[in-house]
Amino acid sequence: MKKFKQITLIEDCRLSPEILPDLQQYAEKPVVMFQDSPVSDEEILTRIGDSDAIFLSWKTKINASVLRQCPQLKYIGLCCSMYENISTNVDIETAKELGITVKGVRDYGDEGTVEFIISQLISLFKGIGKAQWRSESTELTGKSLGIIGLGTLGQMVAKTAQFFGMKVYYYNRSRKSECENLGIQFLSLSELLATCDVISVHLPKYTVLLNEEEFSFKKKNSILINTSVGLTFDKDAFLKWLQNDSTSFAILDADGAGTFYEEFNQHPQIITYPFSAGFTAEARRRLSEKVLKNVEEYL
Repeated sequence: MKKFKQITLIEDCRLSPEILPDLQQYAEKPVVMFQDSPVSDEEILTRIGDSDAIFLSWKTKINASVLRQCPQLKYIGLCCSMYENISTNVDIETAKELGITVKGVRDYGDEGTVEFIISQLISLFKGIGKAQWRSESTELTGKSLGIIGLGTLGQMVAKTAQFFGMKVYYYNRSRKSECENLGIQFLSLSELLATCDVISVHLPKYTVLLNEEEFSFKKKNSILINTSVGLTFDKDAFLKWLQNDSTSFAILDADGAGTFYEEFNQHPQIITYPFSAGFTAEARRRLSEKVLKNVEEYL
């Protein structure tokens, strides 16, 4: 059986402990695991050492300079979603140039994220948590939901919202005729923002789409949800929107708030959740299985 010489998890990759013996069988030496994230390129290089296979989450970025200093590296396993090269936390073009294979996973935390979004909306509509959307308790039924990014997760949110009687609209780079046949209506981004009571953003990490111009279209007394990895909006424009409309709210999990979580947590109109919305015990298992499958296919 083909094996790597050295496998290193350069940070906490959130894999199930049960999967580690399976990963070990593909390495000649004991697997090395770090529990915190490296804080500099120098520390990343130290952790990689002479490893020919490394694993990391979305938290650490590996640039071209680091890759060029690791001639022994053959495989990078991303223990997180990988959709597009531009939104990946590894320099994919340089990796290709150097013959390093980069593998990521998809669709492992969607179920938990859908549950989070719906539960948070119900809490805000009913006034169960620290805030209530309107002066009187309201239902999801008849309210409008706009989805930015109608991929796998966006479609799951859309169908669940329809079950609760919400009117669902979407904006996406490409039209989704199969979804439109299910009653999910396409709108331009400005129309979506101006029309919908709730906007839920589902974009690849590090994708900023909402700036001051977009927030100028935002419907009064509305809600913005971000469970993408990192801000999908300009921070200053976002805070200005809330300041100018005291009846609007935002719902952010730890991933969606990013490095501004503590600041956002103090804001009366921002509802925060200190964890990743979709990361459950079941999501951890799905992630681990997909990461291992990538290794098996590569070898």
